[in-house]
Amino acid sequence: MEEDRREKILLKAIELYMIEGYANVSITDLQAALNMGRGTMYYYFKDKDELFQEAVSTFLIHPKQKALDRIKEGASIPEMIEAMVYYLNQLRDVHEQVDNKNINTSNVVNVMFTAYSKFPELYKKARKLYERELSLWIQAIKTSMRAGVVRGDVHIETIAHMFLHIKDGWDPGRTSGPMNYEILYDQYNYLYELIKKT
Repeated sequence: MEEDRREKILLKAIELYMIEGYANVSITDLQAALNMGRGTMYYYFKDKDELFQEAVSTFLIHPKQKALDRIKEGASIPEMIEAMVYYLNQLRDVHEQVDNKNINTSNVVNVMFTAYSKFPELYKKARKLYERELSLWIQAIKTSMRAGVVRGDVHIETIAHMFLHIKDGWDPGRTSGPMNYEILYDQYNYLYELIKKT
């Protein structure tokens, strides 16, 4: 029950931060949105900064950590794609739980920019995950090359960066509707097909 209430606060918080922006959402706004007393809010979080950091960690950083933890040493490209699809499905689950279904890439990018510029510890965590994912993509491409599945003439680091940035493929200036996760799945597989041996 207590964990459910905490989760409910975090979910509403990340939704409001994405729609209104961190600076425009107060504890009072959250109270009103949740119909919850101020004391209850402060029971779970000491202040707005702690709540924001926990919401970003819970919904934007931890899902990627979980996905990367699933990847075994010597994973192939399809196994990497599977892990990234798992990550995207976690994000989709969050998206489906919030009340406002019009959250898009711009909303997510704004929250992440605020988080990483205002809270250096969040940036360090995100940066470590970025570097880890890049390294895993490089290893997966090498593994797939050794297995004779991927062409030997591809530039490994360039392709690794391309795989890494597929998730960033929503154009924040263009995407005003709900996020389309299916496009990302297709892009992973399309890039893989491009570098496979014929």
